[in-house]
Amino acid sequence: MILVTGGAGFIGSNLVAGLIEAGHGPIVVVDRLGGDDKWRNLAKHEVETLIPPEGLSAFLHRHDQEVAYVYHMGAVSSTTERDADRITATNIRLPQELWSWCADHSVPFVYASSAATYGDGSAGFRDDADPSYLARLRPLNAYAWSKHVFDRWVARRVHAGLNAPPQWAGLKFFNVYGPNEYHKGDMRSVVCKAYPRAAGGKPALLFRSRHPDYPDGGQKRDFVHVRDCVSVMRWLKEHRDVSGLFNLGTGSARTWLELMRALYKALDREMAVEWIDLPEEIADRYQYFTEADMSALRRGGYDRPFMSVEEGIESYVRDYLASDDPYR
Repeated sequence: MILVTGGAGFIGSNLVAGLIEAGHGPIVVVDRLGGDDKWRNLAKHEVETLIPPEGLSAFLHRHDQEVAYVYHMGAVSSTTERDADRITATNIRLPQELWSWCADHSVPFVYASSAATYGDGSAGFRDDADPSYLARLRPLNAYAWSKHVFDRWVARRVHAGLNAPPQWAGLKFFNVYGPNEYHKGDMRSVVCKAYPRAAGGKPALLFRSRHPDYPDGGQKRDFVHVRDCVSVMRWLKEHRDVSGLFNLGTGSARTWLELMRALYKALDREMAVEWIDLPEEIADRYQYFTEADMSALRRGGYDRPFMSVEEGIESYVRDYLASDDPYR
C-alpha cells in the first residue's frame, strides 16, 4: 500500500491520480477535506481509505507491515500563515516523525520541500544537501522557514550517517500550476486566478516592479506543470537507488508577461495589462527571480522533458479550466 499525505490537496491529488493511472495501489490518503469542494479532487479515483492527520500514527501502528511507500505532500502551505506553532507542528514535527518511522521500517520516503527555502535567491538555487550550503539560505516567511528547517534536519542526519529510509527524496517545488488547485484560495497559481478575467476579455492584473533590474512584468519565475511533478515522483518510485534533495521546476525562468501571453493565446484573446502596485506587506519578501537548477535530478537519471509555459498552459486551459469538469 502507498501512503500519500495531503492526498486530497493540489499536488497530492494529482499524484494519487497518476499513481492509480499507472496501476499502483492501493492508495491511502491522509488529509482533511473541510467544508468546501476539496473532496472533488479525489472524486474520480478509488482510494483504499481516507484518514485524518491525527489518525496517522495509529494507522501506521496497525499497518506497519503493509505500507510500502510514503509520499509526504501534506503541509501548512500558505506563505502568509501567521500561526508559527501550527506551522511547526505540521511542517517540522510531523515529517520528522514520518522520516523516523520510514527509517525504522525500511520504507522509502519522498517529501515536499519548496523553492521558497531559497529566500531572495542571493545564495543561488542549487539543490545541494550539504549542511554548510543549506546554512547560507535565508527563507523569507514562516512557511519557507519550516520547510528549510526540515531540509536541514534531514541533511544533518544523512551527513552524519544516522538511520535513514532506504530511499529518500526532498522535492523543492517551484511555481506549480495545474488542475485541482481550486480550493487553495489566494494560494492558487496566477494562471488559475487570472483565468476568469482572461476568459472574460478583461486585462491581466500584474504587479509593477520595484526592482531596477526588472521591468514591469519582467519579474521571472520557474513555472512547472503539476503533471511534470507527478512524472518525477512516479519515476523516483521506479528508481529506488536515487536519493537526495532535488529541485522540481523546468530549469527555465519565464516572465509574468510571457505567462499571461500564453494564457490569453490559449483562449484566443488579445492581451492587455492593468498594472497594480506591489502590496507593502509583501514588498520586502517578494522574489523577483527563481530558476531551478535541475542538474542534480538529471545526474540522477531523470531524462524526460518538461512542458514549456506555452504547452502547459494550453493543456491546463483546454483540458480543465475551459471544460465543464475542471478536476483531474
